[in-house]
Amino acid sequence: MGVTIKDVAKLANVAPSTVSRVIANNPRISDKTKQKVREAMDELGYHPNFIARSLANQSTKVIGLVLPSSGDVFFQNPFFPTVLRGLSEGAHEKNFALQITTGQTDEEILDGVVQMVQGRRVDGVILLYSRVNDQIVSYLLERDFPFVVIGKPFKHEDRITHVDNDNFSATKEATQHLIRLGHERIAFIGGDLELVVTLERLLGYEKALESIGVEINNSYIVHEPFLEEGGVEAVKKLMNLVSPPTAMIVTDDLMALGVLKKLNEHQYKVPRDISIVSFNNVLFGELSRPQLTSVDINIFELGYQASKALIDILETPNQEARRISVPHTIVVRQSCQSLGEYVGL
Repeated sequence: MGVTIKDVAKLANVAPSTVSRVIANNPRISDKTKQKVREAMDELGYHPNFIARSLANQSTKVIGLVLPSSGDVFFQNPFFPTVLRGLSEGAHEKNFALQITTGQTDEEILDGVVQMVQGRRVDGVILLYSRVNDQIVSYLLERDFPFVVIGKPFKHEDRITHVDNDNFSATKEATQHLIRLGHERIAFIGGDLELVVTLERLLGYEKALESIGVEINNSYIVHEPFLEEGGVEAVKKLMNLVSPPTAMIVTDDLMALGVLKKLNEHQYKVPRDISIVSFNNVLFGELSRPQLTSVDINIFELGYQASKALIDILETPNQEARRISVPHTIVVRQSCQSLGEYVGL
């Protein structure tokens, strides 16, 4: 016969109900008691039957993750594996598992979410993005189903708990960094305009230029997918202009690699001929040549805080929606240079 909760309780000299609360990580149980019970569990080789517990509690102990529709973006862009690590860490702390859904179209993704929710496969949902018009958000609000968004909601911000950066301020600061180096012909390479993060960053870029009296040049604003190929396509458009930019805000490090690649093909040197500030501060930004100045948005922390926020909602229902802001920092490296240094001023 296997080891039971009663066996653990006897060895730890506590009530069986206390063992159950320790397994559930109940905050009312002291750390000293938790340690004593866990030591007894280890000594006896006791492993909780979470499936049976979930059935009894009408809980799956599973969090549903909703990914963007483009599989290429998910598998190629290191943002998503990094945010998944944060999500996994936060879920693991409370013994939750993760279930991922995505699809080739918005309709396929919505269908996957409906199946998770109505099939009671998950206790709550985390959206790894925020879109301008999102049927999934509307569906989850209508169902009053627990969910958290990574990013700023386009609508119903006061009703949705979300974890995000201050993308407006981050991009304004990044643009001001280039302005202080003497640049005014600054391009903006952004992602899909249906993504709220793109709109927030574009506004920050425009505000920084407007603050010094520079008129917004729409030919300097390009939107491409968050992929290396997106950066390549952006450079094709920008460097063929009669008056090309002297600096670029690139809103993703993977796109920035494409930018560097295409600039090099056309014999442009970074930062001698053009300066670049990128976003996300993933590893290959540091390994690129030159190393990228990049805005570190703490991707892991975005995922970790999203898991914690959703589990908190599940443990304490009917709480008010919250905005959890994750700080950013600009990591200055070698991809930026004063305008005067390379035009001989």
